[in-house]
Amino acid sequence: MIMHEDMKKIKATTILAVRKDGKTVMAGDGQVSVGNTIMKHKAKKVRFMHKDKVMVGFAGAAADAFNLFERLETKLEKFNGKLTRAAVELAKDWRTDKILRRLEALLIAMDEEHTLIISGTGDVIEPDEDVAAIGSGGPYALAAAQALLCHSDLDAASIAREAMLITASICIYTNDQIELHELT
Repeated sequence: MIMHEDMKKIKATTILAVRKDGKTVMAGDGQVSVGNTIMKHKAKKVRFMHKDKVMVGFAGAAADAFNLFERLETKLEKFNGKLTRAAVELAKDWRTDKILRRLEALLIAMDEEHTLIISGTGDVIEPDEDVAAIGSGGPYALAAAQALLCHSDLDAASIAREAMLITASICIYTNDQIELHELT
């Protein structure tokens, strides 16, 4: 979990990644907020990339995230779907490019092997745990998912859904319109 200045700016959503029993799941809520106003309830914040072998979710400014999605897709193509290499190259560009540096977003990217959190400060972090979360509701989703992972028999998709519903009941920037995706 990234807890620095970039994280304080991002109050837009919750994205949660869960791995369990060989299943790889990512969930995002649908709320789009501008200040104290809810502008949209069913936004799509998780995307499949590179022949549907990579899932990516964003927290932060939507236009910035779409720019980063395109750049990550280009990097994945360039590096034959190698997520770690593509993420590191994206983070280097993001940190060093004067225009990209101004983008306010965080990404979670997952493939069958890796879960990565990518930030504009050049961070590419692969958490030790089987869960990762970003966005304003990220700490709540992370805690709920870790508890469910350790203390329930739920599968990965059910853990993600329940953790997101718990988060929606706590975080004002997260709603219960959960979008859930699984790598197959």
